[in-house]
Amino acid sequence: MSKKALFIIPPERFNEVELFHPKLALEEAGVEVTIASTKTGEVTGDYQGKINVDVAFSDISATDFDVVAVIGGSGTIDHLWENNELNQFLKQTHNQKVLLTGICAGSVSVAKTGLLTERQATCFPVDVMINQLKENDVNYVVEEVVVHSDIITSNGPDGAKAFGNALVEALK
Repeated sequence: MSKKALFIIPPERFNEVELFHPKLALEEAGVEVTIASTKTGEVTGDYQGKINVDVAFSDISATDFDVVAVIGGSGTIDHLWENNELNQFLKQTHNQKVLLTGICAGSVSVAKTGLLTERQATCFPVDVMINQLKENDVNYVVEEVVVHSDIITSNGPDGAKAFGNALVEALK
């Protein structure tokens, strides 16, 4: 499979399970994964895991990828939820027919685009995230993964492997 994925993480405190499990599933399926954020360089996760950010998402085009995923973690809430540049990037991703996905707090970033209005989605099962989905007119459901033809959401670490598998399946 000669496909490409873009994983967007916060500039600090990404969730390691939500990043590494889907990344591994895609790489094992032959998908090239690029890591992006608001800045480049080494980023530390919620549990001190580290990854190198290849590129700032503002410097690339979503059309270079087959899927764009917003990864969760406590830093996603602080750095990505209210990031207007990310919001516009995600809308452009969707408008350009690139598969748009989010896991945990990343699902909220997707919901804030308005693209999930009156559709089902999932996120980490805590009030702050569920309320964000509802405030954006999204129908929250308790599932590991919710798959639409154009958008996939996942609940967080517990659903990270299923999320990775759903991404692989969607790219076939």
